[in-house]
Amino acid sequence: MAAPELDGPEDEGLEQGLFSHLIELRSRLMRGIVAVLVVLGALIPFANRLYTLLAEPLVSRLPSGAHLIATEVASPFVTPLKLAFYAALFIAMPVLVYQLWAFVSPGLYRNEKRLARPLLVAALLLFYLGCAFAYFLVLPAAFRFLTAVTPQGVEMMTDISHYLDFVMLMFFAFGLCFEVPVAVVILAAIGVVNLEQLRAGRRYAVVGAFTIAAFITPPDITSMIMLAIPMCLLYELGVLAVRWLIKPEGVEAT
Repeated sequence: MAAPELDGPEDEGLEQGLFSHLIELRSRLMRGIVAVLVVLGALIPFANRLYTLLAEPLVSRLPSGAHLIATEVASPFVTPLKLAFYAALFIAMPVLVYQLWAFVSPGLYRNEKRLARPLLVAALLLFYLGCAFAYFLVLPAAFRFLTAVTPQGVEMMTDISHYLDFVMLMFFAFGLCFEVPVAVVILAAIGVVNLEQLRAGRRYAVVGAFTIAAFITPPDITSMIMLAIPMCLLYELGVLAVRWLIKPEGVEAT
């Protein structure tokens, strides 16, 4: 009969290593939460002004006499606070990404770090770019279309909470759609696709871009085209990034 296994120095070392990682994870999470709370505290006094700025693409295109409304008693107070929280997450995102990177980077190889750093920076910048694209270009075009097709005798008065939810959903959707180059590079890095397959799949990428755009954007052709074309261009950017960053198998660094 085999003797029972006893806890040895290796088991104790594993437990201590796991415990230290949990402590570091808690520390990183707390730093990220503190960063969000600090930004939130700074934004709360300007919550109403932030909402006015967010509502401008719709309000400036409403017919004369139309305006946003609040259908719930607490909406005029709660909705600007929700927006301030979303804005705090948006502004503090670089800190959150850095804390994530600082936690996982010690376990990566040097070549993985070399690839992960530019990908993280690019992902953050592309998400911001997608949100800005939605706010400055897509939302004005969409609201111009929606106000133009409002039936005669119907007044367009949108609830402030529903408007906030709609705009945040658009920001998130466009931010994710602008991550196409990062997704392409990751797929190539893990071996799912190679450069030749990416080049051969351009037609499928175009069809996929227009399909996604039709599903995400408001029901007007202008908004769909305004999302689909940038996604196609970003796919090409991802192909170029794969060519620059990902070496074919069997090719050694000189």
